[in-house]
Amino acid sequence: MTISQAIGERILSLCKTRNITVNHLADMSGVWQSTLSEIVRGVSRNPRIKTLYQIATGFGMTLSEFLDFPEMNEVEFDDFN
Repeated sequence: MTISQAIGERILSLCKTRNITVNHLADMSGVWQSTLSEIVRGVSRNPRIKTLYQIATGFGMTLSEFLDFPEMNEVEFDDFN
């Protein structure tokens, strides 16, 4: 699993758990819906820290909390090359 896949799955999982759509998350976080969609679909392979921070804030989390999930420890860092 790559970082972009792990982050996309994390977003979808949190949306499902909180019973919100990606569109609603876009409104809550101030991130464009198209940007979130690209992250979730894996089109955006290297989202910026600022964008991840905004997403975390939209979920009411810190960036550290957002990035603290088991799959993140199993990612391949090759997609940054």
